[in-house]
Amino acid sequence: MIYRDYKDLKLSALGMGCMRLPVIDGDDAKVDEAATADMVQYAMDHGVNYYDTAWGYHNGTSELVMGRVLSKYPRESFYLADKFPGYDLSNMDKVGEIFEEQLKKCQTEYFDFYLFHNVCEMNIDAYLDESHGIHKYLMEQKKNGRIRHLGFSAHGNYDVMKRFLEKYGKDMEFCQIQLNYLDWTFQDAKGKMELLKEYDIPVWVMEPLRGGSLAKINEEAAKKLEALRPEESIPAWAFRFLQSMPEVKVTLSGMSNAQQLIENIATFEEDKPLNKEEMDTLLGIADDMVKKIVLPCTACHYCVSHCPQELDIPRILELYNEHCFTGGGFIAPMVVSTLPEDKRPSACIGCRSCEAVCPQQIKISEAMADFTERLKG
Repeated sequence: MIYRDYKDLKLSALGMGCMRLPVIDGDDAKVDEAATADMVQYAMDHGVNYYDTAWGYHNGTSELVMGRVLSKYPRESFYLADKFPGYDLSNMDKVGEIFEEQLKKCQTEYFDFYLFHNVCEMNIDAYLDESHGIHKYLMEQKKNGRIRHLGFSAHGNYDVMKRFLEKYGKDMEFCQIQLNYLDWTFQDAKGKMELLKEYDIPVWVMEPLRGGSLAKINEEAAKKLEALRPEESIPAWAFRFLQSMPEVKVTLSGMSNAQQLIENIATFEEDKPLNKEEMDTLLGIADDMVKKIVLPCTACHYCVSHCPQELDIPRILELYNEHCFTGGGFIAPMVVSTLPEDKRPSACIGCRSCEAVCPQQIKISEAMADFTERLKG
């Protein structure tokens, strides 16, 4: 196992994400505890020492299962991460109650790593509102040794992350972001990495395979990669991309069966960062993947000045692209829900004034109507 230095710790470069544990009969709330225990045993035996759970994973059962499974091992033999569930605004005034319950569920007296969960457009104002006492409470727990290292995870855009860091950056010891070779430009992961570098905050990675979509790519792209590294599997390329970045300390993978775990651990037995040719090829493949699906909006904003509804069309199309490419997901609906009713895609009246000035000749009104229907679903 490769290890990364973090302060006085040595963290396994591969961490076990506990959001996609094996389940029974396809029911996300019914974690297969025996299969999970076997996977953890294999992970421990092969050097994985970082385990990441959260309040909402598996409908609240991930913490319970991981608490029981990990209690069989010496507490100093692993690092446990958990998170405050700020993705649900009704939790904002319950930080103490939730934190105490998490310790009980995980059968531990402290968390090695604890995060503000999912800093995004929906909750940034609430997170920055000190009347909820979240930051103050978590800092007290850190002072008392019940949190060893405090950080945050983010699905929000660059501006949201910047707002959070401007207020709390000095207290953040690490940040967990969605980072993979597809999102390097598609979700501006590159810009987010640069922002974190400004604050000297190391990076934890979630969604290295983008929910599994990068585990299998089209034949043409696969042949390009095979010509460069015949021995490398397609999923391994996504991990090698991350191994090429010294800022990345832990890469979390939500492995739902033993085979995935075995293959990922084998990849992380070697540190094999990409050279320039390999990196350029991989990013070129990512660009091709995006271009085949998304609308070619360049955010020139010509459309905005011609919209009688004063919609932020480029931003809406950006969210539409994300939603279409992902095949659904929570990011776009979450962000759209933060917009006033009269600024959502449903507010489009189909006048096509924007289309008359669009240099890319995008059928914007059709995209708005389709986005509205997709969000209803």
